[in-house]
Amino acid sequence: MTGVAGVRERWRMSVHARALVIVTATVLAFGLAVLYSASALLAVREAHGSMYYLLRQLSGIGIGVVLFAVTAKMDAERWRKWAWPILGVGILLLVIPVLPFTTAIAPRINGSRRWVNLGFAFQSSEFAKLAVVVWTAMLIVKKGDALRRLTKGLLPFLLVLAVLNLLVVLEPDLSMAMTFTLIMGVVLFAGGVRIGHVVVLSVLAIPLLWHEVEKVQYALLRMTSFLDPGRAPAEAGYQLKQSLIAVGSGGLFGVGFGQGRQQMGFVPFPYNDFIASNIGEEWGFLGILFITLAFALYGWLGFRIAKEARTPFQQLTAIGITFTTVSTAFLHIGVVIGLLPTTGLTLPFISYGRTNLVLSILMTGILVNIGSTRERVVGDRATNPLTASTP
Repeated sequence: MTGVAGVRERWRMSVHARALVIVTATVLAFGLAVLYSASALLAVREAHGSMYYLLRQLSGIGIGVVLFAVTAKMDAERWRKWAWPILGVGILLLVIPVLPFTTAIAPRINGSRRWVNLGFAFQSSEFAKLAVVVWTAMLIVKKGDALRRLTKGLLPFLLVLAVLNLLVVLEPDLSMAMTFTLIMGVVLFAGGVRIGHVVVLSVLAIPLLWHEVEKVQYALLRMTSFLDPGRAPAEAGYQLKQSLIAVGSGGLFGVGFGQGRQQMGFVPFPYNDFIASNIGEEWGFLGILFITLAFALYGWLGFRIAKEARTPFQQLTAIGITFTTVSTAFLHIGVVIGLLPTTGLTLPFISYGRTNLVLSILMTGILVNIGSTRERVVGDRATNPLTASTP
């Protein structure tokens, strides 16, 4: 806001940013329908009303929309100044669930401690994804050409990544460790890191990673069921088998909204980890194609916004946010149709889970601001585009 009477400043969304808002709103609306169908019967069996999960998801959308409105109208360059505090908070939230004396606020649910309850429950690793994106982008810009050196360039990133991965493995949540690694790797690649360093370190890390996977029984069973379904225990491949039955029975057009059978209890958590199987069953191949194309369009728009970003930090942040959302969606769909091992990753904007939902909408708001320009408005109509200043 300026001091001149009748003059004010505002953010004007680009065509790509406006299209991103439309795509996100469309996926959210479609997701509410899918979630209701996938959760209604289960909610009744749990002695709740049929709209129990839908109403909770709507509350998450309400919070997300408020945060979206704030982040879309706030200069995205501010996140660069907040990178270290955000990372610190992210690590703190990951530490809480693994401490032995914090079970009162971080109870074990379904065999793992991933949630922190401070009056409202949230999954700390979801916030950490945003921290990884913002902090990695900030440090890449700060290091500049030094990024291409191993010790002073790449090593600090690897140390932070090791801390984050160790904390989520202790929960345990190997899927999130993989997610952190992929996010940081992609942002580093976009920032100009030497590929040779990454390849050598990756090769050296493979034996260590496999050793850790062998310690986690559920992860080993999931890998076995994917690589050798015939020798895997029946319970290990049960979710995937039922998911494939659901998707296969949907055919081209699906069995119809609300007519699917998998939500009757055949697929555990049909409203969360395997919600795309409900899409395949009730909406058919066309439903899976629609959601795949929607996230592909989200990705294209996000990368276009990154290309036209105002600063290098915002460009890397846009790349990180876009990759985080789209890769999670494609990994989820790949698991549901049997192309990838079971990972436990949710489908952004669609799966039940308010933490992921709120953070996904918030990050989209950041992306929209990166795709906007600051302009000066004189009177009611006349405008004079003003390039946003860099702090």
